[in-house]
Amino acid sequence: MREVVIYTDGACSGNPGPGGWGAVLLAGEHRKELSGFHPHTTNNRMEIQAAISALRALKYPCRVKLYSDSAYLINAFRQNWLENWQRNGWVNSRKEPVENQDLWRELLEAARPHEVEWIKVKGHADNAENNRCDELARAAIAAGTQS
Repeated sequence: MREVVIYTDGACSGNPGPGGWGAVLLAGEHRKELSGFHPHTTNNRMEIQAAISALRALKYPCRVKLYSDSAYLINAFRQNWLENWQRNGWVNSRKEPVENQDLWRELLEAARPHEVEWIKVKGHADNAENNRCDELARAAIAAGTQS
């Protein structure tokens, strides 16, 4: 399996408000940067969308190390929230429907062909790739709100 390192980040101007996401994909000497905009969304939705879009950009099943500063995204996998939500019919521990269920389902589908390791990084710190994703997400918001 090919090995890919992915960094993702989401941002929102207001929460909810206009949002953007950014992703950096690294495979050997290859680098790809992706970003996108949504006119009305939340930060959490943009965090999930970044991961979906990055994983969908992969053309073959890969061994992926996916880095994000979103505890919401990483904990959903590392603390088995997604397993519990699915087992409980997409109802959370408070017996309420899971928020962002549509994107969580898309993310599970996008991740399915790959072996993904979900890794938390500290946001807005000294990680150059995470900082680049934040720049991409904020640039997507700026470009989207100017059109």
